[in-house]
Amino acid sequence: MLVSCIRTVILYVILIITVRIMGKKQVGELEPAELVVVFLLSELASIPMQDMNLPLMSSVIPIATLISLEILLSALILKSRFLRKVLQGTPSILINKGELVEREMRRQRYNIDELMEQIRREGYSDIREVEYAILENSGKISVIPSARGKALTAPDMNIEGKPGALPFIVIADGKVAKTGLKLSGITQDELMKILKKKGIDRPSEVFIATMDSMGEFHFQKKERKK
Repeated sequence: MLVSCIRTVILYVILIITVRIMGKKQVGELEPAELVVVFLLSELASIPMQDMNLPLMSSVIPIATLISLEILLSALILKSRFLRKVLQGTPSILINKGELVEREMRRQRYNIDELMEQIRREGYSDIREVEYAILENSGKISVIPSARGKALTAPDMNIEGKPGALPFIVIADGKVAKTGLKLSGITQDELMKILKKKGIDRPSEVFIATMDSMGEFHFQKKERKK
């Protein structure tokens, strides 16, 4: 009995350390690859708890291997947009400028009732109050309100509210994001002209740059290596 308790405590501590190594993001927002890791960790830890004849190392070694692979994969994902897209996917726009994107909803197997439930949870009861609804990689819905869905102070004061602006990433980690360029409606040449006006010679100098649906450009330079 005592041996069983000690083995359980050891595995518990190992799993706590493992989850802490994975980071806060994985704990709060599990993506597909991360969810698989959590399932495998639980299975690996439960086996030696149930079978006292198995040595602890038969579970510790696979857990250590799994967390090592997770750390390596996380590092590769940070460097490769292609790998990030394959393993984590990309956000999907389910409501675009106040209209449901039927094709994207079918592709994501997301029905109207589910979408409306998520919108209501964000505090909007009418689709017309939503300018954009985005299905994030974590499975959560991000909502950008329309002029109608914004604070009541604007219509109460007879001020015309501006519609929500959806920013598209046009440069990510020094590389031009062609999909973002297409969605934002600008060409790479136009992007370069904008960068020149901002005093930037190359996209590689930029950590992130966005162009929103209202034509507003925002960027952040890379940090200089010390």
